[in-house]
Amino acid sequence: MSVTRRQVLWTGAVACVAGLRAVSAAEPIHRNGQSHLKLSLAAYSFHRHLPQNWPAGRKKTGTMTLLEFIDFCAEQNLDAAELTSYYFPAEVTPDFLRQIRERCFRLGLDISGTAIGNDFCKPAGEALDAEKALTRKWIDYAAELGAPVIRIFAGNVPKGDTEAAALDRCVAAIDEAVGYAATKGVVLALENHGGVTATPEQLLGIVKRVAPSPYFGVNFDSGNFRTADPYAALEMIAPYAMNAQVKVTVSPNGGKKEEADLTRIITMLRTAHYRGYVTLEYEEEQEPREAIPPLIKKLREIIAG
Repeated sequence: MSVTRRQVLWTGAVACVAGLRAVSAAEPIHRNGQSHLKLSLAAYSFHRHLPQNWPAGRKKTGTMTLLEFIDFCAEQNLDAAELTSYYFPAEVTPDFLRQIRERCFRLGLDISGTAIGNDFCKPAGEALDAEKALTRKWIDYAAELGAPVIRIFAGNVPKGDTEAAALDRCVAAIDEAVGYAATKGVVLALENHGGVTATPEQLLGIVKRVAPSPYFGVNFDSGNFRTADPYAALEMIAPYAMNAQVKVTVSPNGGKKEEADLTRIITMLRTAHYRGYVTLEYEEEQEPREAIPPLIKKLREIIAG
């Protein structure tokens, strides 16, 4: 397909979903019913064991396969697995996607979502175009897998650039990506992941600039704010959460890690009437096979309580 034809089809796809944009991501998300939480585990929790196939500069071999990670999730009696994109083969084939989907279904696991390492603040031109193409590719993969949501990043201000200019590019790129994601029935959730989303004000500033869409919202990450009071920051973004992940530590003011108050984190999600998956993303030094089972047990008890 020629670039010109691809651009025409892309523009048309975005235009076709304009009528779907009836829900504003700039407003807290309204959900019927009481808060309902289910447990998932992010493949990133096994980043030391899984082979990393992209980005190119971070490639490494592994001692665990993505299918074995799915088996581990089933052994923990989880509701779902989050299949982080880094651990898929460098060349993702339809056969591999079908194999993953079949394994999850056979084991009674949902695919709660996936995640990509995009940077929409990159300079306009080839660099930014590559980030957009990456995002569209993974939207297609998510749709094939039946993954309802993709965690996306905003990015970092390039050296010599201004935050205002970087944000303009970022917002425009998110708008494009959300338009395409809507045609595939995939939600994009913007994570508080440092850079231009380092504070709740920065994150929500971007969210409020993106064109309203039911296919866009916030990915609530309990461990990523490095503000003076991470819990207060999390309370600000919880009402906008389309997806949620928890970590077992927080770092006030970017300092030494402290044990996270998981009960407080779950309570704020309940208060925000969040319904959906709570995905554990384990990043600590202990062997994940040993550390994760008691953490899952603890989260289950908190959610049940």
